[in-house]
Amino acid sequence: MESQQDLNTSTSSTKDQSSKRQRKKSIGIVTAADSKERIHGQLHVYDGEGKGKSQAALGVVLRTIGLGICEQRRTRVLLLRFLKGPGRSYDEDAAIEALQQGFPHLIDQVRTGRSDFFTAQESNMFDKSEAKRGWDIAKGAIASALYSVVVLDELNPVLDLGLLPVDEVVKTISSRPDGMEVIVTGRAAPQELIQAAELHSEMRAHRRLESATEYPMLSLSPGGIEIYTGEGKGKSTSALGKALQAIGKGISQDKSHRVLILQWLKGGSGYTEDAAIAALRDSYPHLVDHLRSGRDAIVWRGQQQPIDYVEAERAWEIARAAIASGLYKTVILDELNPTVDLELLPVEPIVETLLRKPSETEVIITGRCKNHPSYFDLASVHSEMVCHKHYAEKGVELKRGVDY
Repeated sequence: MESQQDLNTSTSSTKDQSSKRQRKKSIGIVTAADSKERIHGQLHVYDGEGKGKSQAALGVVLRTIGLGICEQRRTRVLLLRFLKGPGRSYDEDAAIEALQQGFPHLIDQVRTGRSDFFTAQESNMFDKSEAKRGWDIAKGAIASALYSVVVLDELNPVLDLGLLPVDEVVKTISSRPDGMEVIVTGRAAPQELIQAAELHSEMRAHRRLESATEYPMLSLSPGGIEIYTGEGKGKSTSALGKALQAIGKGISQDKSHRVLILQWLKGGSGYTEDAAIAALRDSYPHLVDHLRSGRDAIVWRGQQQPIDYVEAERAWEIARAAIASGLYKTVILDELNPTVDLELLPVEPIVETLLRKPSETEVIITGRCKNHPSYFDLASVHSEMVCHKHYAEKGVELKRGVDY
């Protein structure tokens, strides 16, 4: 669910290279030791004040698992969560529950730390011992090469608090086995870690003064509207994380939390998020609906074709009815932003629909756009993904299920 241009480009490249990548399919756990998709796994760092860091990591996990299932192989993942001890619930708890129940034996989770917020001056021996316990588990997991993805959630603030030595952490992660992807999340990533990372994406929060004078639409917003935009990595994966969260809430509360994923500008086939969505639908039948629209081609400004308008309107009519119905707890409008930016859809009906949506329905809108449409002023969360570093710029081959 990244930009439509990037996805179509990467899809075309994947098709061109498909004959080179064919190999015998085997059923079993794929570890870092036997991964052959690219020689060296990358270090991803997601930081910043904006929302979506942990969600993005969980979205990458779902993509990886989904692709593995489609290829009849299993990819093992470790979710190691720092500063998230018992006694407090977190947004991603439900998403992780959905992952663990939907894909048993593929997800290992460890939580460390206390649930209270504290500063570096307020830290104590317990905080240091919990950080060390988590890091000892992480070191063992990295050395074992049993996992193809290791998520070190909230490791950045642990380092910023001085609970672990930065140089040791960077050295250990830098010497990870070939093929292992390591994802580090949290605010205030240290420069040493950023320098070692192949990918650094900042989630930048757009805060507005809650003033009816400056933002008159804000006082009318029903809430529950999140927008993920920008040039950086993490938009689509954050949306997938929200889908997992909705399903997980349904499991923990014994309620139906239906999810609708609508995608614009993504006709044709070959998008890797399809595998992630298919995996969700296989594990949670009757909870996830999915519809794509558009041509199997890049839509350029000034070169729109009549079918582009027809496809955009077709998907919007379904979205409008779904939001108004209240049947879905989460509606993901993937690549709606560039669709509006290309003037394939008018803004006014979208604003009207969002203003009238049921209060219990969350709407997630993704995609890049040069000009922010007026419905951005209704968002309770607006997170811009800013790309500071990406290994694709160095000619590193993109990895299916992780990068696209």
